[in-house]
Amino acid sequence: MVSFSPARTGFVFTSAHSFCLVLRDTQSFAFFYELQFERLLASKVAMSVSGKRRVKDLLLQKDNRFCADCNAPDPKWASANIGVFVCLKCCGVHRSLGSHISKILSVTLDEWSNEEIDAMIEVGGNSSANSIYEAFIPPGCTKPGPDASHEQRAKFIRLKYEQQEFLKPSLRIMSDKTNPRANINKGLMDNFLSSSCSQNQDGKGRSIGKLKVKVIKGTDLAIRDMMTSDPYVIFTLGQQTVQTTVVKSNLNPVWNEELMLSVNQKFGLLNLKVFDYDLFSCDDIMGEADIDLQPLITSAMTYGDPSMFENMQIGKWLKSHDNALIDDSPVNIVDGKVQQEMTIKLQNVESGELDLALEWIPIES
Repeated sequence: MVSFSPARTGFVFTSAHSFCLVLRDTQSFAFFYELQFERLLASKVAMSVSGKRRVKDLLLQKDNRFCADCNAPDPKWASANIGVFVCLKCCGVHRSLGSHISKILSVTLDEWSNEEIDAMIEVGGNSSANSIYEAFIPPGCTKPGPDASHEQRAKFIRLKYEQQEFLKPSLRIMSDKTNPRANINKGLMDNFLSSSCSQNQDGKGRSIGKLKVKVIKGTDLAIRDMMTSDPYVIFTLGQQTVQTTVVKSNLNPVWNEELMLSVNQKFGLLNLKVFDYDLFSCDDIMGEADIDLQPLITSAMTYGDPSMFENMQIGKWLKSHDNALIDDSPVNIVDGKVQQEMTIKLQNVESGELDLALEWIPIES
């Protein structure tokens, strides 16, 4: 509160913290008021910079470096209520849908609220969102590429978000007065973080299920001995490590081994490394790769009990420049189980591929 005091010929400033400051003239008062305003402005600027940094950090994640709708590189726009990053061309189509379906913001130019930033982070980015919004792309419907026409983009994006043609049917929300992304994401997250989660014995996180990794075979693996190698594979998820047996003198080994890992609520990438076993020296690395578990687990959590569904595709991990996939890796329900097969190109090595099959086992099992 500010009041004029004739007896003291000055202003009395009383803050919300109940202190008084007597300012003897209007010039002093103006200086004090300007100082307070500058401090408030600096605080708001700092909060804005921090918010933009969080958005940019999210954009730098692998799956967010390409447009969610056409795979064009380096997107600079985002749909804050859907939770995806898009390119300039797809951004125009999103704007035409209306902000009740897709609220478009610039990553670099617009001001983001904390709620909008939190919503983007909660979704998890393009891969997580697409595992829901592109779960059922029917034969004959092709996702547009970076060079697609405006008409091709508009048709696909409207089918994807406005008409929700590629969603699991029970998730479709047809009222134009609702926020599809918010409703779908809320249901997904509620399911994902439901009471079915149990506390791990180590107390480091909540277990949401188990991951069965079947290592099928390797192809054209790198030579690390005189003419061959003795390969084995190590998988790491969080603090857990599992490995296959060693296959002697074989660059095209067949394992057909199943390994099991527990998956916590805050799971990360599944890392694999292939090594050449050496008896008298350190084992030589023969390549590595990271596997994104988000499409598999998000799709499984969305559908719930897979035994209630016929065999069908429910999600997909898309091949991109930033992952090790050789081809797109679909997530399927097969005989009441959620499974995902993939062929991985080993990284940081001259040659080598691995064929894997993942299976999601919910905590109830």
